Amino acid sequence: MTTVSILGKGNMGPAIAGIVKKSGNTVELLGSSDTDKPVTGDIVVLAVPYPAISAVLAQRGGQFAGRIVVDVTNPLDFATFDSLTVPADSSATAEIQAALPDSRVIKGFSTTFAATLAEGTIAGQPTTVLLAGDDADAKSQLADIIKGGGLKAVDAGSLRRAREVEALGFLQITLAAGEKISWAGGFALQS
Repeated sequence: MTTVSILGKGNMGPAIAGIVKKSGNTVELLGSSDTDKPVTGDIVVLAVPYPAISAVLAQRGGQFAGRIVVDVTNPLDFATFDSLTVPADSSATAEIQAALPDSRVIKGFSTTFAATLAEGTIAGQPTTVLLAGDDADAKSQLADIIKGGGLKAVDAGSLRRAREVEALGFLQITLAAGEKISWAGGFALQS
């Protein structure tokens, strides 16, 4: 059994917690006011807005050494919804990996809305979670939890692919914000 610590009690944190529980694993859900509680999970999910990442890393980064860290963020300009805020040759996940050299960082859950995670399906298909990162074992461990929770996990490639995963998440958010799709909509991969 794996213990998963989720930082963030907004929409995504509880939705991911539901998947972890459904997969038969243990979850620890921590909010911004839980700064005195140490992270205990083998896997740490950063289910916070991208602008909060630097504070989370400054406050808790030392606790992440040796752990799998899952970056859920979409680094977009929330004021304008017109661009990503990381350099074109990088990603939020790459920045987090650089800040946490003793952790295995994976991009995941950033192309799904909380409602589709909780529902488990999109248009009758299992909700797809794209994963990107350089550690195959870490991705496999997270994929097992995702599949155990009834969803589909797809390895999108190395850490370099996190940029494209973030761009897809950005597109989905802008479509929903523009009322082209609902916040319960999204993409499903058909194999």
